[in-house]
Amino acid sequence: MTWRWRYENANGGEVTDRPLPREVFPSQADAESWLGENWRDLLESGVEQVALLEEDRVEYTGLSLRQE
Repeated sequence: MTWRWRYENANGGEVTDRPLPREVFPSQADAESWLGENWRDLLESGVEQVALLEEDRVEYTGLSLRQE
């Protein structure tokens, strides 16, 4: 199984109009660690929230990159 992030705008639509990292991870923990190290760069690139996918199954969605 592989894990990946789907990058979303504030409305939950997928961000596809700019070059963003397309990393694939062997585990959920690896994906979450990567996000912990890279969320600021994603936010600066216009990503507002993310969804975590295992293959095509959504593990969770709507995870905001903004500190509230």
